[in-house]
Amino acid sequence: QVQLVESGGGSVQPGGSLRLSCVASGISFSNYRMGWYRQAPGKQRELVASILSGGATTYKAHVKGRFTISRDSAKNTVYLQMNSLKPEDTAVYYCNAVRFDLNYWGQGTQVTVSP
Repeated sequence: QVQLVESGGGSVQPGGSLRLSCVASGISFSNYRMGWYRQAPGKQRELVASILSGGATTYKAHVKGRFTISRDSAKNTVYLQMNSLKPEDTAVYYCNAVRFDLNYWGQGTQVTVSP
């Protein structure tokens, strides 16, 4: 059974930082592209960042320079370090694992940025 379990969300003031973690089980982690998506109320889910098994990364333009995605294959874990958080970063953040036609999602973790 595939499971992606996120943690690390919470409430923070603008300018603050959070680190999200996603532990994967039931998949061959190193063979998957891992990503973080987010969905704000009333908006579509959007890709925030992704990382390939070899370490190549992509970022949504509005988070580039503030967020960093990384992965630890020994721990089957992908991270999202979020710095200089803004109110517009408020959303539910989802972990995603993709390999060919296989596509898995975590349950999501809430991130709220407010004064």
